[in-house]
Amino acid sequence: MDAMEMVSHIPMFRSLTPEDRAELASLLRIQKVKAGEVLFRKGSEGTTLYLIQSGAVKIVLPSRLGDEMIVTIFSEGDFFGEMALLDNMPRSADAIAVDPTVLLLLNRSDFLHFLRKSDGAIEAILSSLSIRLRRTDDLLEDTSFLNIPARFAKKLLELGDTFGRRDGETLNISLRLTQKDLADMVGATRESINKELRVLREKGIVSISGSSLTIKDISRLKRRVR
Repeated sequence: MDAMEMVSHIPMFRSLTPEDRAELASLLRIQKVKAGEVLFRKGSEGTTLYLIQSGAVKIVLPSRLGDEMIVTIFSEGDFFGEMALLDNMPRSADAIAVDPTVLLLLNRSDFLHFLRKSDGAIEAILSSLSIRLRRTDDLLEDTSFLNIPARFAKKLLELGDTFGRRDGETLNISLRLTQKDLADMVGATRESINKELRVLREKGIVSISGSSLTIKDISRLKRRVR
């Protein structure tokens, strides 16, 4: 997907005229990062909006004790980093590449100039922020009311919906996530996730090969969320 296709693909920019999209695409610069590379840390200055051309980026909330919570993982076609650009406050979380990732970057002054010219873009970005706040609320609700097996099953299903490749009745998730990453996504320990993966494998619900996880029985995994 080239810069023009990328701009056209992102909901925030779809209401623009073709001429405006072309102008915006000309302002983007490309950045390639390796898996595990940090894009920014919580507290750093926010000067850039990121658009993911390929790959994946995890948004992480670190604690003073060294624990982490993975809030979400963004993939191709997603954008992030807009909150610091809008409120001029420091970054609210870490952003780390999960896979080798190609990004398109838009700097703060160009971004704000663009927003001033487009009421449609302002409405779209407010809608996007609202959706992300609801996801955070869902995460807090899950942590409070679902046990670890249910939270983990729900997260695997979400990863399957976003990153899975269907092969008959199975979903293959090829994403470089460690057991610690999975634990951080559901607010659990690595040991508890290791135990859950072992249970799911023994029941024939999932299988693991290298960095790829396959959901073999979607219906049974859904039942574990209830």
